Amino acid sequence: MNWNRKKQTPARHLLLLEQILGFSAPDEKVMVHVRLPPNTAMLLKQFKLATGIEMQQLLHFAIDEFIRLHPELKTIVKQFLQELNE
Repeated sequence: MNWNRKKQTPARHLLLLEQILGFSAPDEKVMVHVRLPPNTAMLLKQFKLATGIEMQQLLHFAIDEFIRLHPELKTIVKQFLQELNE
């Protein structure tokens, strides 16, 4: 896929796009309805037009990266569930 249009795309942008394209989640079985602000939804639609990357793939990648970068979220959820069961 060629993202270089009028000027050279920075290498870090290409790396990110390659990571998103290479992201695979073959066990996707759960569908979630997400509400987004209009400007975010428009950006995701434009991103699809510019790169060919589907909105679902980008969102899945972004959420997985967010959870990977913030492992404390899992701890918070586990603690909350333990407190509910006490």
